Amino acid sequence: MSGKKRLLTGLQPSGTLHIGNYFGALKPFVDQYNEYDSVLMIADYHSLTSLKDPVALRKNIAEVVKDYVAAGVDPSQAIIFKQSDVMEHMELAWIFETLVPVAYLENAHAYKDKVAKGLEANAGLFNYPMLMAADILLYDTEVVPVGADQKQHVEYAREAAAKFNTAYGKTFIEPQEKILESVGVVPGTDGKKMSKSYGNTIPLFGSKDDITKAVMGIVTDSSGDRPENVYQIHKLFRSAVELAALYEERKGKYKDLKEALATDIELMVAPMRAKREAITDAEVKQILADGAAKARAIASKKMEDVRQKVGVTL
Repeated sequence: MSGKKRLLTGLQPSGTLHIGNYFGALKPFVDQYNEYDSVLMIADYHSLTSLKDPVALRKNIAEVVKDYVAAGVDPSQAIIFKQSDVMEHMELAWIFETLVPVAYLENAHAYKDKVAKGLEANAGLFNYPMLMAADILLYDTEVVPVGADQKQHVEYAREAAAKFNTAYGKTFIEPQEKILESVGVVPGTDGKKMSKSYGNTIPLFGSKDDITKAVMGIVTDSSGDRPENVYQIHKLFRSAVELAALYEERKGKYKDLKEALATDIELMVAPMRAKREAITDAEVKQILADGAAKARAIASKKMEDVRQKVGVTL
């Protein structure tokens, strides 16, 4: 052990990333992962609650690895693995499901939101919080970085840990959330939260032309001298002092300001894009294989203790 606290973050392989994903998830992880004993889990089994395309899922898994490495994560300094490569996640989730009442799971935000929208709330989505609890607790995770709207995920993990510890004796650490204030506030090209579902994104690893096209499509508010939607995105790339001078100099020139934003995004993205394009599929497979071996070593040891305590080990 390094003596550092263990941090775990999980992400679903959901496809092409945008700059909202970068500032909301990738950058916060890159900025802090060296301070912890960090674990980065690709939640491929979680994604099956909504993604039913095996070709897309395989592609997305590889893309996620490339995204994080290109953004600055050193695979030798963090455990990067696929959830499906460690069967102990599903085993522990089942044990937790035998400890929590149905009514408790019915209060999960994701489940209630799906039901409210009239979408299919499959059994996997209903049990989702307990698989997430297993993801976190298997590794004696102490810190889980989440947005304020995801705090409940960690609360469910603490509840699962507490119920198991009460029933079978002290076994699991009750993790704490690390709230990432930036998550969920990156605006899209229409001023709403940037999201693929809204079609208002600026691609993170798109070409220079793709980025420029998206930026030029930002909805502008002609009621003032400063295009607010452009400015709210631009402040992610430059300081307020720099922007004040720029926006004063080009007051009312919306096209010029959009071009300046596109240039600033390209300056940040271009080196990461070049690094990403150099990562081979063979390298991705090796990163995941190495990560799976490290993750299994931790998870299997934990499950030996759990099996003994619940009574299935003779």
